[in-house]
Amino acid sequence: MILGLDIGGANTKAASSDGQFAESVYLPLWKHAPLDGVLARFAGEERKPAAVAVVITGELADCFSSKREGLERLMGAVKKAFSCPVLFWGTGGFSWSDPLELAAANWSASAALLAQDMNNCLFVDMGSTTTDLIPILDGRARAAKTDFLRLAAGELVYMGLLRTSLNSLLPAARIGGRKLPLAPEFFAIIADARAAAGQITPERYICDTADGAGKDRTASLRRLARTVCADTEEIGEAGALAIAAQACQRQKDLLVEAIFRQSKAHDLDVVVAAGIGEPLIAQACAFLGLECVPLSEKYGSKISDVFPAYAVARLAQLEGAAGF
Repeated sequence: MILGLDIGGANTKAASSDGQFAESVYLPLWKHAPLDGVLARFAGEERKPAAVAVVITGELADCFSSKREGLERLMGAVKKAFSCPVLFWGTGGFSWSDPLELAAANWSASAALLAQDMNNCLFVDMGSTTTDLIPILDGRARAAKTDFLRLAAGELVYMGLLRTSLNSLLPAARIGGRKLPLAPEFFAIIADARAAAGQITPERYICDTADGAGKDRTASLRRLARTVCADTEEIGEAGALAIAAQACQRQKDLLVEAIFRQSKAHDLDVVVAAGIGEPLIAQACAFLGLECVPLSEKYGSKISDVFPAYAVARLAQLEGAAGF
């Protein structure tokens, strides 16, 4: 068994190459979360891995002065935790010469594994923070190599199912016949809209709240009301729910637009969906009339949620990159 790790700025994800183990741990690196302890726990599991394969996206966390520093520190943490061979995947695969080639390369591992089964498709992976849209043409990923360039190309949309601030998605909301701009303050996130609308449970609210308070529906409604400088006593539950509904619709519209641009640019009519936002991707595809292939149907929802970690583990196993 090979253990795959996807070390992000907000979440560290792990999966075994046989698909029997998958876990995501909320570890906000900028808050000095205990990454070392979680890695030590993975290393101390009863079922020892023959090797560890790693993708890194957490180098952009603002606890690091640069991407290079972030990569070197995260690589060092993994090497310290595991005594078995450790492999790092970059945009060119397991062979690389500069640590910067490893920056935000998790999409590359996912696309490389997927391309073995799908010659032509748009791979869309929506996590808690961002959404990747990777064209796969003739069995190869055709995406830019850095997040900077992928942002420019529309292959990375900095919008996720949970952590995105509400005012960045929804500039204004209509409540009781009035159109109000949302305050440019960190009052609420899209997870609050989904919790208030009953789309996620408190257990699926796997990130910090804006105010550090609870993740129940009542707390989410309170935070939503604050985005228009009010509270639920002033605008009522109906007003807060109106904000939630408009925010969720706006996010769906943005996802539809992003998928449409990439599918049209590359003449693709099949979308492979992964991540915790898989259901929303399926809704967007249905609206566009595109075929959607959810990875949860093949691997299960737990693997779909952490697909880059599973993909890099499988690639290490398939390629025998360290001779094991």
